[in-house]
Amino acid sequence: MPLVNISILKGKPPEYVKAIADGVNSAVIETMGFPADDRYQIISEHEPARLELQTRSGDRVMMFLIMRGGRSDESKKAFYKKVAENLSHDPGIDPANIMITIVENHDIDWSFRDGIAQFVS
Repeated sequence: MPLVNISILKGKPPEYVKAIADGVNSAVIETMGFPADDRYQIISEHEPARLELQTRSGDRVMMFLIMRGGRSDESKKAFYKKVAENLSHDPGIDPANIMITIVENHDIDWSFRDGIAQFVS
């Protein structure tokens, strides 16, 4: 799974935060084929003035994913669409207020534990 950094507005209830985390996670699994048990998310809360998305207001989410390269353009487009669908459904965020970016890296750029680059033999 990619490392997913999600920024949301401060002060939301736990159910709201969980809906976002689960919606993003299920989209990653469904559209990019990552294993269901690989979940790495950092969720940060920000004051409205510290989470700017052009002139948009109201609930908004900005996220960036860091992941190993190799996913197709089609799977990334499907991911963007699925996240928008999921978060629109629950917790009810306008898809126009969701920004997603993806940064790719290489196998050597990951260590999950023990100071070892697990993807490199």
